[in-house]
Amino acid sequence: MNKLYINIKEASEMLGVTALTLRNWDKSGKLEARRHPISNYRVYLREDIEKLITKMESGEKPTLRPKKEKKAPESDKPKTYQLKVLHLRD
Repeated sequence: MNKLYINIKEASEMLGVTALTLRNWDKSGKLEARRHPISNYRVYLREDIEKLITKMESGEKPTLRPKKEKKAPESDKPKTYQLKVLHLRD
């Protein structure tokens, strides 16, 4: 039976890399891992692994998946502060 999803151990054996490498690729966006709905372990689409193997064999550089954009800090405009002054009487 040809499984749709494979676990991290099977994926690492297919690619010839360690599980830690796969975790790093997931963090950097090189390979998307999905999560098992019950155990929350990383699982990979067999199709994605096979595509990556094909790219590696052809010498093509893997493309990164787009990362989520972070909001840029508003450093262009100066911060203003409102001060409240209390006058104390003797």
